[in-house]
Amino acid sequence: MTLGRRCATVAPGLFQQRIHMPQTDPSTKLLATLLDAAVDAVIIADAEGRMIRVNQAACALFGYERDEMAGAKLDMLMPDTYAIRHSDAVRHHIKTGETRIIGKGRDLEGLRKDGSIFPLHLSVGRSTIDGEPMFVGIMHDLTRRKAMEEALVVAQRMEALGQLTGGVAHDFNNLLTVIVGNLELLEASLEEERDRSLIHEALGAAELGSSLIGKLLALGRRSHLKPERLDVNEAVRSTLSILGRTLGPNIRVSTSLAEDIWIVEADDAQLQTALINLAINAQDAMLEGGNIVIRTSNVMIDDNFVAHEIDLARGNYVRISVTDNGSGMTADVVRRAFEPFFTTKAAAKGTGLGLSMVYGFARQSGGHATLYSEAGLGTTASLYFPAVGGSSKGSGSPEGAQGDVAVEPGSGETILVVEDDAAIRRLSVARLEAMGYRVVEAANADEALAVLVRHPETAALFADIVMPGEMNGIDLARRVRTEHPEIAILLTSGFSGDLIHPQNGFTTSFQLLNKPYRQSELANRLRILLSGRADLTG
Repeated sequence: MTLGRRCATVAPGLFQQRIHMPQTDPSTKLLATLLDAAVDAVIIADAEGRMIRVNQAACALFGYERDEMAGAKLDMLMPDTYAIRHSDAVRHHIKTGETRIIGKGRDLEGLRKDGSIFPLHLSVGRSTIDGEPMFVGIMHDLTRRKAMEEALVVAQRMEALGQLTGGVAHDFNNLLTVIVGNLELLEASLEEERDRSLIHEALGAAELGSSLIGKLLALGRRSHLKPERLDVNEAVRSTLSILGRTLGPNIRVSTSLAEDIWIVEADDAQLQTALINLAINAQDAMLEGGNIVIRTSNVMIDDNFVAHEIDLARGNYVRISVTDNGSGMTADVVRRAFEPFFTTKAAAKGTGLGLSMVYGFARQSGGHATLYSEAGLGTTASLYFPAVGGSSKGSGSPEGAQGDVAVEPGSGETILVVEDDAAIRRLSVARLEAMGYRVVEAANADEALAVLVRHPETAALFADIVMPGEMNGIDLARRVRTEHPEIAILLTSGFSGDLIHPQNGFTTSFQLLNKPYRQSELANRLRILLSGRADLTG
């Protein structure tokens, strides 16, 4: 990382002065080499909580330069609640010798320079130099592990709910069978029209109950599917004719279908039902009307992707995405959206089983369902189905497609990454540096413009479209194109490339890379832009 390069120079000889070692002493050089070779962050502090020595990994972890940390108090690296407890714990240990955390490890939170709080694991050891106590802290970033654990908990909860509702559904279906059968026998024996109408209404209610049970069975992955080799593009086209009669006149539906789409094995009728459910949900999020885009694409799931989308094995998949530019969802709603009976709709407006059924169908088909949403901007729901080869249907085949694709390396050019999500920004920086680029970063458009002033050598801008502030990614790209026409521009978004909230000005001719993307895609798109082989007019 760029931050790592800034940290590479050894800090002033504060540490050597405190332990009375000459700066040229071989043991001091060895210590510096070992510390900076460590993958985890290492910080050496005195009894007053002042940092005597920090390694390169610590600089990168907390976002400071080395000379900003050396001599400063450890409190700057902790949220307030931890800072108070830490100071008290150190004083108590020095006074009494009692070891509460010394020689032990524990999980807590760290505070970066940019104000973001993240999970970490801390191990603390103590030593004594010239009679003065010294403390060595080793820290490991737990952000990725916590994200994977959270995703796993969600998957396990959905699995448990699926098993529970699936079991209840089967038992309830048996009860409905008895009820419907007896009502039909009773209906045939009645002569009064009033009595027959009452039986008819009861039968109608039973049929509605049976429909709900079907959705519960799909959620529990116990419905009877009829998978067949399927061209999902054809399934989408068939669904469009149904949607034309289902959706309101103020809803515009368009498609972006990959020509070389791979073949999948799925239940055609269930797939169309799932797409209809997603489209109706999208319509409900656009009370004043709007746009829906249904997009198909081939996706190769690699390790980086699985880290974010747990419970999906590596391999080749076909993705069907339904994107709307409606009200969107908050992060809390997204986390619960697939749960059965969870709904944000008014009473009598929905059962809360639509998305649960979609999720259950995708999982029962060996795939996955995901949601990407920004409150106030819209939502993309994606279905993933394992691709199969050897079919005459369609022109695409996944055979031989999996595997690492050659990555076009960089040549030391400076890339400006603009992303408001700190975790995604760090991942983008790491990816680009692994390709051989020099990276500078910003969290929003205003920061990005300031960074460009400090780094006129910037060769390319890589920015997310959706970001906080007065300028979004497209506004930033237009500003950069006007003021710095020599800079190549690549935008990215989790929304469909065909629909980025057009009524709010989200229309662009800039190059767009859809999330999630593989490292080879990012690398090759950048090389094309930087070599001038792409149309850079905007």
